[in-house]
Amino acid sequence: MCLGFSARLRLPIVLGLVLLLTSCAALVRPNFETELVKLRQGQYTLDPRHSFLTFKLSHLGLSTYVGRFNDFQAELTFDPDNVESTSLQGVVEMNSVDTGDLEVDSLLSEPDWFDTARYPQGSFTSIEVSSDGSNRIVITGELTLRGITRSVEFSGQFNGGADNLLTRRYTLGFSAIGVFSRSEFGIDKFAGLVGDEVNIEIFAEFLKNP
Repeated sequence: MCLGFSARLRLPIVLGLVLLLTSCAALVRPNFETELVKLRQGQYTLDPRHSFLTFKLSHLGLSTYVGRFNDFQAELTFDPDNVESTSLQGVVEMNSVDTGDLEVDSLLSEPDWFDTARYPQGSFTSIEVSSDGSNRIVITGELTLRGITRSVEFSGQFNGGADNLLTRRYTLGFSAIGVFSRSEFGIDKFAGLVGDEVNIEIFAEFLKNP
């Protein structure tokens, strides 16, 4: 194939740009540490821009209804050499619920559901943490909704840590899954239509405090 002069001129420029972008990507790509013992000890604060809190429950026994909360904060204390000393505290703004349906979101704020006028926040405080020696841990703590506190267990995992050159902060990846009955917190409306069992999923990045 014969390339014209202008095409031959552009080709090296394009190749140069590709190489430059590849080099830049390599510079900002973090070096992950996936072994639990290599993760760094310290105090961590949730990075809300890279964290998600979702809930799932059965709807009419036909499908799984999925929603999320858009406004929540958390603090983590972590020591890879003493995982059992890990502590986690989180607060959720209940009126930040997002189901993708504004009418449903408004309904969930009413007294029969979250009653956000009286109880604007939900919270979780860890009480006990155990580990099997891998990156997996079990966090048992107190979940408070509508002023009612119950013990809830979360199965969690540290996904690794990295120096993020974009934020210039060491970042730790964490995920967890927990299950509870909404009726235990006085949220029992439409019990025959909407499932009582609620699955909570957390996908989070924590930034190490200076």
